[in-house]
Amino acid sequence: MSKAYLSQLPLVAILRGVTPHNCIEVAGILIECGYRCIEVPLNSPSPLESIAKLSAEFGHQALIGAGTVTNLTQLNQAQQSGAQLIFAPNCNESVIRAAKQKELVMIPGVATPSEAFAAIEAGADALKLFPAQLITPNIVKAMKDVLPKNVPLLAVGGIDEGNMTPFLTAGCTGFGLGGALYKPNDSLEQIGQKATSLMSSYCLAKSNNQSKT
Repeated sequence: MSKAYLSQLPLVAILRGVTPHNCIEVAGILIECGYRCIEVPLNSPSPLESIAKLSAEFGHQALIGAGTVTNLTQLNQAQQSGAQLIFAPNCNESVIRAAKQKELVMIPGVATPSEAFAAIEAGADALKLFPAQLITPNIVKAMKDVLPKNVPLLAVGGIDEGNMTPFLTAGCTGFGLGGALYKPNDSLEQIGQKATSLMSSYCLAKSNNQSKT
């Protein structure tokens, strides 16, 4: 069931800098807006505590995960805290295989076809195209032409309302949303407004892209 959340809405909310003090309020707003994949990067303050709190509060209605997971120690800590999603900036095949052995949803970061095929062979559920600022829509299209059609592609890094359409047209499935969605100093009202705006932009871009095919 956990992987189904990614299929329902392939938008991962990246809460870099969130704290255990405010993570429930922040995630609650996002879930109210329709987001179903919430990720706490491990370079946030006390990230494992936040993941544990979010998993206990929202694990029955959203896919709660850990981000910036680069080694096996971090993977084990994330799982023990209740993470069901592992988001990585790189392609570490040992981490990918270990995550799948633990039956976690694994999305490693890739920037080249070689990394993408290595990640798929290791068992990745989806690919995080990172950083998207360097992987232009033209590059995505070229990669999409050779990658398996059933592997979701999420563009991450610098994604906002203005650049979703070209990435979707090129073959991306969805996005990881970081600074455009959440900054630690944002008010809850600001978070809600940005969440709604990004959601609307994604739905419009997806609808427009489908109407062209």
